[in-house]
Amino acid sequence: MNSQQPNELNWFKSTYSGGDGGECVEVAADTTAIHVRDSKERGGPHLAFTRSTWSGFVADLGRNRI
Repeated sequence: MNSQQPNELNWFKSTYSGGDGGECVEVAADTTAIHVRDSKERGGPHLAFTRSTWSGFVADLGRNRI
């Protein structure tokens, strides 16, 4: 899908992540995909989504807000 290794990506924490180092999600983007990982397991596996799949996911979250 892409040539970058997970540790070469520019990762950032979700704005919804707590400041205490608990349940945090990190996201990184490259030219072909959006990557998501658990900040406590930075060397572990991560998920990669196509940009269109990620856009649909985020749009659906916005429509379903309580």
